[in-house]
Amino acid sequence: MNPIPDPQRPRGPSRRNFLAASAAASSSLLFPADDNLRAEADGVRSTDHFWYRLAPEGPYIDSQRDNKAFGFGLGKVYLSEDNGKTWAHDAIFRNADNITFSVILKNGNILFATRTKLYLSTDNLKSYKQITVKNSDGSDYLPHTPIDPANPGWYFHSLDGVHTWDVDGSEMLVWGNYCNVMGGAVPVNIYYSTDQGETVKLAYSFGQNPTFQQKGGDKSDWVGDPSNPVICRHIHTVAYNPAENAFYACTGDHDRVIDGTAQQECHWLRGTYDAGKDAWDWKVLVSVNSNSRYKSGGINFVDGQLYWASDANGNNGTMPHDRGIFRCDPADIADPSKHTMLFNPHYESANMIIEDGVFLSAHYGPASPFTTGFIISTDEGKTWAEYDLPQFGKRSPLRFHKMNSDGWFRVDLRKGWIERGEVLFIKPKV
Repeated sequence: MNPIPDPQRPRGPSRRNFLAASAAASSSLLFPADDNLRAEADGVRSTDHFWYRLAPEGPYIDSQRDNKAFGFGLGKVYLSEDNGKTWAHDAIFRNADNITFSVILKNGNILFATRTKLYLSTDNLKSYKQITVKNSDGSDYLPHTPIDPANPGWYFHSLDGVHTWDVDGSEMLVWGNYCNVMGGAVPVNIYYSTDQGETVKLAYSFGQNPTFQQKGGDKSDWVGDPSNPVICRHIHTVAYNPAENAFYACTGDHDRVIDGTAQQECHWLRGTYDAGKDAWDWKVLVSVNSNSRYKSGGINFVDGQLYWASDANGNNGTMPHDRGIFRCDPADIADPSKHTMLFNPHYESANMIIEDGVFLSAHYGPASPFTTGFIISTDEGKTWAEYDLPQFGKRSPLRFHKMNSDGWFRVDLRKGWIERGEVLFIKPKV
């Protein structure tokens, strides 16, 4: 990894104008990271643990992989082959403002989604086609007809940024939708593809949550799987453990009383996929209240060990909140006595990525005194540091993507905790 960050010079229309047009416990240290902290050329700034910079001017960079980046804005979608420095490929896509998800697959295919529709390009955006999600029986899984057409829901939007894994020698794409926050009521699903996005199917569908249904509708308008008693608000993370050949998912958010019965939305699930039968087997491992470390996200697996970050925030249970960055053997996830807390940020944190011994996590803006808070360890979780980057305003970093070929993580900076704001790149000093 090159310890000197490459300059990123502005190209094309200004990023501000572009986005405006598009929008119609180890030892720890807390470091300030203001505008005057070791500023370098071309907007790159520095802390003791990482360099950071805003995305270059131009398209909103929604995802990256190796040297490629996918972006959108001004009624187009874009593909870069030099990490967003230039945009060699583009296509007219008039619904670009409503893109909520994208992923660049191993063979170069690009799968991207608006609020209710999926699209696939197999030729570097020379063309794209709509992909219809399939049920397990091969029938079409179609979005519901919204009572309010302006709020059809977010079917494909994710909170995490890693969605592809090598499973038995082939790439699998698996992700869940973080939804029912903005944009209308929507069913909560886990999706998958085993053929580079050509076919996308349902891996799991959660039940009908009475709290998150369409305004003005009756029960005939409810979304979700009526046969599944397990309900949630949305999915925080789906991740794969190669040591077990199993996927794990965690959900949020709170405790509900429904028809006089207490129900929880915080669950951990474990799923295994049978490629021969093209079938899934999911089991609920934990269902618990929202003042628990299981209200969480940022699931990662390293050498067979399970790591995650908690954003416990309920007023139920024992105070203080059961928060922290944790590690355990996957078999012990349901037994808190066998968990090791690596670091406690004391504030809600449910996004994390681990790559090459670097742990990168962050604070949720509305729940933290940090303005834009980051948590980092560059030594495999042995020591930790926290930084506040107040120059970006009150932001929640999420959707962490793996480092690109220049060594930069890509991170969304969301206004509040979910409205799209800016894109930040972070290069760890290791």
